[in-house]
Amino acid sequence: MLLAALLAACGGDSDEGRRFSSQVIFGDSLADVGTDKVGAIAAGGGGRFTINGNNTAANPALTGQVWSEVIAVQLGLPAPCAAQTGLNGDAAFGFSVPVVNHPGCLGYAQPGARVTAPVGPRHRLTGSPLGQLTVPVVTQIANHLAAVGGRFSGDEVVFVTAGGNDAIFLLDQLAAGNTSPASAVAAMATAGAELADLVRSRIIANGANFIVVNNLPDIAVTPLARLQAPPTQALIAAMVDAFNTALREGLAGAPQVLQIDLFAFTRDQAANPTAYGLTNVTTAACGPNALGGSALLCNASNLKPGDVSHFMFADDAHPTPYEHALVARFIAQRMAANGWL
Repeated sequence: MLLAALLAACGGDSDEGRRFSSQVIFGDSLADVGTDKVGAIAAGGGGRFTINGNNTAANPALTGQVWSEVIAVQLGLPAPCAAQTGLNGDAAFGFSVPVVNHPGCLGYAQPGARVTAPVGPRHRLTGSPLGQLTVPVVTQIANHLAAVGGRFSGDEVVFVTAGGNDAIFLLDQLAAGNTSPASAVAAMATAGAELADLVRSRIIANGANFIVVNNLPDIAVTPLARLQAPPTQALIAAMVDAFNTALREGLAGAPQVLQIDLFAFTRDQAANPTAYGLTNVTTAACGPNALGGSALLCNASNLKPGDVSHFMFADDAHPTPYEHALVARFIAQRMAANGWL
């Protein structure tokens, strides 16, 4: 129903909605379409950070899709596929899977990816047995440019979503006593400025004309943040604000860029869930699994009891398919208002 409403609201799948030749995706787990869907993760019915699998027979909202897949339908484009797959983790758990590049796949976003730093959360160098690749956005862009001859075609739509893993990494560093709250806020401002510079110097400068940049959602409303002490919650809010402010200011005046305010969108959802059809905005839909309840291994077999189809969060930080569909609709509406649909 929501997908049908999205298509109707923004012009369906008519020829007018097919102005883009392709969809290129840079970012992190909020935009990933299956980098980790290999080895034990794939065997366990996982692969994306949401409620995995097409369970629409049980509930129409349980599509297993992330927002970029819903947008692809709107644009009349093929479903995005992961440009690279693999894991560098512990073979004993099925987490050591050769890295494979997939020519023609333009979903470069990876779980754990930061803006410029190569080691993100759950990278093997952090001690995580999962061993996610965490290729940063700066390298994702370079990989795409190398694959297409150094320039964007100009008629593709480019989506950029990053910053969350920089926040998670810094919070881990803070807990370990390796940084201070003030330094963490400053580092997030730097990351936001770096992402804005990448968009200008690596994407716009190399020929892209249609770039959709999502800012950080309101991480303070996630189940993970709600469990923190008030000083940590305040720090998370300050870190997100520093990143979003630097990103917004760094991209101001660039006509090729459409900035999407996911922060305001998710904050309003948390305050007014009924208006969005959300039944729960405070707890996770996913129950226990081999990764501690992570959405990466969440599917119909390990959901919490009851109807969780319209929950906002799959795990402590990642959206359900229903929330992904709401995000897709919001992005499509902004693209249409900007004359891009």
